[in-house]
Amino acid sequence: MNTLLRRLYFSFIGLFLAAPMIVVAGVSVNAKQSLTFPPQGFSLGWYGEIFTNPEWRNALFASLTLAVLSAALAVLIALPLAWFLWRRIAPWANIFQLLGIAPFTLPPVITALGLLTFWATTGFYGAPWTAVISHAIFFVTLPLVTLSLGFTAIDRSFVEAAATMGANERTIFTTVVLPLIRPYLISGYAFAFVLSLNEYIVAYMTVGFTMETLPIKIFNALRYGYTPTMASVTILFVATAALIFGLIARFGDLPKLLGAMASEK
Repeated sequence: MNTLLRRLYFSFIGLFLAAPMIVVAGVSVNAKQSLTFPPQGFSLGWYGEIFTNPEWRNALFASLTLAVLSAALAVLIALPLAWFLWRRIAPWANIFQLLGIAPFTLPPVITALGLLTFWATTGFYGAPWTAVISHAIFFVTLPLVTLSLGFTAIDRSFVEAAATMGANERTIFTTVVLPLIRPYLISGYAFAFVLSLNEYIVAYMTVGFTMETLPIKIFNALRYGYTPTMASVTILFVATAALIFGLIARFGDLPKLLGAMASEK
């Protein structure tokens, strides 16, 4: 009886959490141009509009470009910083770690306002590449945390053995360290990519209307009415995130990606 009640309880919780997404999924296949649930008819045409409508297609391409580049830049910033913090054990080094996680711990609007002020002062406000740098700064915390977990999981005796054999810092990093932290590197990139794909405030306040990503496009489209295309974009975002993390879980080491240490037997 207790097992049955437990299953019913967790089923109810799961249904409650999934209810908003179920409603959005239903709206996205509505045959009529209205945000109604249950859907009035069935049509996948709103998904096709994301790729056939030039405005939505350009917004999709802008979002993907921004996410790919900003996630790569975030990893490039976090990797040497995490390596330095692991190799140079010193109290003052924690200052760099605090600076690395500060943008993500602050309210997004505060970070976005600071970036807006900076780019406006330097005269680069509105340039598309400023959104790439801004997103990289905002999401650098994610790869920094995952890579820090990866470095702490490395047995330092491996590095000491390589140094004893005459390997320099570059050789140690490329042949010993990098293969061991690769799962954490991939997971950090994936987290930054997915969140950059969905981020609105920082992108909007750094590039305004000069580069319209999908989140900005949805916000702008709300001024002219509601269409199921907005719901289709939402489901597309969720499906993309599920696919990315599903592939990582399938072909990678999920416990390592989650920062878990393998239990010794």
